[in-house]
Amino acid sequence: SGTIMKSSITQIERRFDLTSSTVGFIDGSFEMGNLLVIAFVSYFGAKLHRPKVIAVGCFTMSLGNVNSLSAGCEKEPSSYMWIYILLGNMLRGIGETPITPLGISYLDDFAKEEDVPVYVACLHTIAMLGPMFGFLLGSLCARLYVDIGFVDLGSITITPQDSRWVGAWWLGFVIAGATNFLAAIPFCFLPKRLKKPEEANNDKNSFGLLENTDTTKKMLPPAKPKPRKSSEILKDFCTSLKKVLSNRMYFTLLCCSLLQFSSFIGFLTYKPKYMEQQYGQSTSKSNFLIGLTSLPPVSIGIFLGGLIMKKYKLSIIGATKFAFTMSFLAYVIALLHFFVGCENHMVAGMTVSYEGKPIPYHENSIFSECNSDCKCASNVWDPVCGDNGLTYVSACLAGCTASEGHGKNMVFHNCSCLAASSSWTGNNSATLGQCPKSEDCSRKFIYYTVIQVISGFCYALGGTPAYMIMFRCVQPELKSLAVGLYTLIMRMLAGIPAPVYFGALIDKTCLKWGSTSCGQRGACRLYDSDAYRYVFLGLAAVLRGPSYLISIVFYILVKKHFQNKNSTPIENGGREDGPINTEENCKIKERLPGFSDAENESCI
Repeated sequence: SGTIMKSSITQIERRFDLTSSTVGFIDGSFEMGNLLVIAFVSYFGAKLHRPKVIAVGCFTMSLGNVNSLSAGCEKEPSSYMWIYILLGNMLRGIGETPITPLGISYLDDFAKEEDVPVYVACLHTIAMLGPMFGFLLGSLCARLYVDIGFVDLGSITITPQDSRWVGAWWLGFVIAGATNFLAAIPFCFLPKRLKKPEEANNDKNSFGLLENTDTTKKMLPPAKPKPRKSSEILKDFCTSLKKVLSNRMYFTLLCCSLLQFSSFIGFLTYKPKYMEQQYGQSTSKSNFLIGLTSLPPVSIGIFLGGLIMKKYKLSIIGATKFAFTMSFLAYVIALLHFFVGCENHMVAGMTVSYEGKPIPYHENSIFSECNSDCKCASNVWDPVCGDNGLTYVSACLAGCTASEGHGKNMVFHNCSCLAASSSWTGNNSATLGQCPKSEDCSRKFIYYTVIQVISGFCYALGGTPAYMIMFRCVQPELKSLAVGLYTLIMRMLAGIPAPVYFGALIDKTCLKWGSTSCGQRGACRLYDSDAYRYVFLGLAAVLRGPSYLISIVFYILVKKHFQNKNSTPIENGGREDGPINTEENCKIKERLPGFSDAENESCI
């Protein structure tokens, strides 16, 4: 359901005539819902029945998706109907809150420590199927006209490639709502706590020793703990919060992740839009390609990262080194995107003159001698593609005086502005829609896709080790709070503002704004491709770059802390990621804080 929203960004923008910054604000409302409850859910939820809390969250997400349907079912767009989508997305954010912190901590509490990376990798890998199917579903919905069932489709004169096309985005929310409802049901039947494998074995051994004695008859149920006062709980919460934030390793990781997440969320939000504007792809095809090419390599990378961590028994130092190396490699590869951009659409009077020569942005004018007698409206966007390869803002501005055909097959003739191009000697006719981009642009789009696949795979390869680092940086009893606080900061300082300021900068590159039925400014119809590319990719790169300087500081802190804690001199049988478990070394380790159950087992 999260990617249904991402895949519908362009559709919602066009449907309600919104700017990119406004639609980015709608997208950020999901994080706003998270902020309302995430800190308390993460802390107090760990003391409740976690699976049932997750079930309630899934039901709430289902309700949030259904709420978005209110705006989608309206036949006529209203300037305020998008508020329903914002509220529905906010409700979905509230429902999603308990899933990650309570779900991961539930898994981490009741599994062997060495198995947790694989479980987390499996969980994230399978979870990637959701975004994959979400984008594929978004692709299907984008091919269907928004008012399907209410209008005669034969009378529609635009195609999915047109910048005015709006797909049936609301249909995706209906399917996502039903899926969330079904997903909630299994959680209702999970127990409050599970026994770890070693606990189960201990219970069996204990039962074998006690079954022949009379002590089992005398065993009484444990006394219930006295309920704590709210003031004590609040004081405990504040103390725990202070412990987490005063942890230098955790705080440094938080700063590093904040920069990376800001870059990632802004890039992901407008990635389908970038593919449309830069490479001339339809919304449907952009969503389809993201779901089919970008996400599967990420899933594979996440899973392999978990296997690598388990097979090579990476310590937290090794995991830190591996995670940030893979992330930096992905960053360097992603910089190649700057070199595979396409030229602007050749629009007469906007990006090129009526003679076909490039013109600066500040010198554009949609009027010319060839259409001066036509008395054309200047605020329309009804593009036609001339036989000379130039796009004109409207048939009127192309100087056309006759037409034939109906609907999408309409052809305009006697277009005087086509003759203005000195190099053109063919027919002076035009067809509906913008002219497609060049073959060279299609080839560059293939390069863009390949770069995306390789970069995404490398980044995902270090994803599981990076996630496990956060668990090992804090005390075990603070894991849920640490994950919840991490999510809170990411939502508040990255998830909410990133789509807004990314969208605001994208709006600055607009060359032609549409207009509403009331004459007000609507959604953007044409962007400056070069400016869009440098703003979009440049902002993502500038945000992400400094994070690697912070990661160096984080690595130094981790290495200093854990080497001092776990290592012994090499000549005594030690090694970088911890000493060999001789009897003497085990006695030393038992006196150290943070001595784990897994280390205890290996010593025994």
